[in-house]
Amino acid sequence: MAQVVIAILSDTHMPRGDRRLPDACVQRVVAADLLLHAGDLTDLSTLKLLKALGPPVVAVHGNVDDAAVRDELPAERVVEAGGARIAMLHDAGPALGRLGRMRRRFPDADVVVFGHSHLPLHERDGTFQLVNPGSPTERRRAPHHTMGIATVTGGAVTLELVQLD
Repeated sequence: MAQVVIAILSDTHMPRGDRRLPDACVQRVVAADLLLHAGDLTDLSTLKLLKALGPPVVAVHGNVDDAAVRDELPAERVVEAGGARIAMLHDAGPALGRLGRMRRRFPDADVVVFGHSHLPLHERDGTFQLVNPGSPTERRRAPHHTMGIATVTGGAVTLELVQLD
């Protein structure tokens, strides 16, 4: 059974100063079959940079993305990969009740990927999973720069949060 490896990013907030993706992040993205980005790229140059890394890029726009990014990318979407349905949006709202809210909002999804808080998170309820990869470039209140990796085999999704520093 074929496996699909998915790199998951959010909140890259580039370009800003000399900010760049950490080498460990780039290595994982290049090795992936697909890259998901849950918003706050900032401008189209970041989307172009991500696309140049190799795997197909599926993204949504976030709250700080400029008009060009908002014109290019939807606020939410669902992608199918390896037999799994993965919903994406930038802001999944308050933590209280989030898992149930996202399950109701995306009833056919196996996983919901979101960002916004910069805080890595992985929650599950049975086979339904919720993941925020954190940020590889702007950790804010998180202790580390992070990203996510999903491995999909026969529609089953295994999620991992990866510490980059």
